Amino acid sequence: MTADAIHVTVEMPPITRTQLALYGGASGDHNPIHIDIDFAKKAGFPDVFAHGMLVMGLAGRVVTQAVPLARLKSYAVRFAAITQVHDRLTVEAREVGTVEGGTDRRLEVIVRDQNGQVKVQGEAVMSAG
Repeated sequence: MTADAIHVTVEMPPITRTQLALYGGASGDHNPIHIDIDFAKKAGFPDVFAHGMLVMGLAGRVVTQAVPLARLKSYAVRFAAITQVHDRLTVEAREVGTVEGGTDRRLEVIVRDQNGQVKVQGEAVMSAG
């Protein structure tokens, strides 16, 4: 790793019902599991929960604050657990080395809640410079 290796951690404000409603409207994802508490409870959940793509977007925002957009080559995640309304998320993006056989730099991206549970985990790749 280089002396200028990226390592950034950002604590997000709690996920709110308003945020879920606004994201649903912006994304076109109007699944009631994200906005209707009665629907969520009938489906066996204690409350509504965040859209996976919302959480991915929050993590992506941290990546693009740490990496110049012109250098970002890829960003991919896997969804590990549901993010509940009121969860307080922390996004960590940290450089973990280079892409095998090249000079592009790899960043591990992890989103955890206030209890340390991983919600989203993935990787971003940026050009070396």
